Amino acid sequence: MNTLTKRFMPISLAILLACMVFQLSGCATTSAHPRDRQSIAGKTYVITGASSGLGRGVAMELAANGANVVLAARRTAVLEEVAAQARAAGGTPLVVTTDVSNADDVQSLAQETVARFGRIDVWINNAAVGAIGPFWDIPLDDQAKLIDINLKGVIYGSHAALHQFRAQGFGTLVNIGSVDSEVPHAYQASYSASKAAVLSLGRTLNEELRLSGNKNITVATVMPWAVDTPFWTHTANYSGRSPTFPLMDDPQKVVDAIIGISLHPKEELAVGWKAKASYAGHHIMPDVTERFTGNVAHKSEIETGPPAPPTSGALYEPMPSGTTVSGGMRERSSNRASQGRKNERDTAQENARPARDQQ
Repeated sequence: MNTLTKRFMPISLAILLACMVFQLSGCATTSAHPRDRQSIAGKTYVITGASSGLGRGVAMELAANGANVVLAARRTAVLEEVAAQARAAGGTPLVVTTDVSNADDVQSLAQETVARFGRIDVWINNAAVGAIGPFWDIPLDDQAKLIDINLKGVIYGSHAALHQFRAQGFGTLVNIGSVDSEVPHAYQASYSASKAAVLSLGRTLNEELRLSGNKNITVATVMPWAVDTPFWTHTANYSGRSPTFPLMDDPQKVVDAIIGISLHPKEELAVGWKAKASYAGHHIMPDVTERFTGNVAHKSEIETGPPAPPTSGALYEPMPSGTTVSGGMRERSSNRASQGRKNERDTAQENARPARDQQ
């Protein structure tokens, strides 16, 4: 057992205990029960960031249950591919090329949806990008562009959705936050700031809806742990290492949670035990949780992983790579770990050989 493990084991146990308390408090992960899927048929869902990752996964699940899925992202050709698959699965797709950092694009997305389907039942603000590295090493323009996408894009989408919801008298807005909405993430400062703002926005909007008497409109913020999607391929990266994070979640877990909360709206949802533990631990021991998370981030994002050149990722232009739901990060991390263990065994055997030769 290494020094870092010994030092933080009590903290891990405390956070795990907090997780148990959190789960017992009734904040378990929401997912769609098979019986609930029947209510999806014929509903209209707007999904930003639908060309890959969670957005694509949600779109395909909804289509398989007969929903109208409005697919929004910058990569038109990829959206057409998703639309073909959605149509084959039984859904009715509409492709609307959208840059969420452009307010006019988002307004057009809402208008084209209503023109085609007559209403919007659920709007999912999912599109987001990352920027990894020490805050001072990430160019200011990159950080500003991240805020344009992750925060302004959610504000634009929320504004368009709520105007339509208030006109029709109902609707559910689902904003995809992150565990970083609650717990600051070292080496992802602007990303954490954007996701914290998304959580605050949702809380504020729910209060305004309550005060205005809009009982049939809900804003939900979904907060997953790190998820194995192409997000990590698309992220801007100035850490000097290939991006990774330990114990990534399967995207299907988060896809199910997003669909579940669209059917049974609630204001906030931390997805999975790791996100719940972090969320609860930060409420109970904020400084300890932040230090623990910071040390994990330093180990995984600064010290571990093969060297990588700086890149702005998909901040300014969409990337051709990374069009699937899963990002393959867990498999690559497992392979690197296996190779590392093999190298350690080979080195140990090589070091032992001279000693045997001298006998």
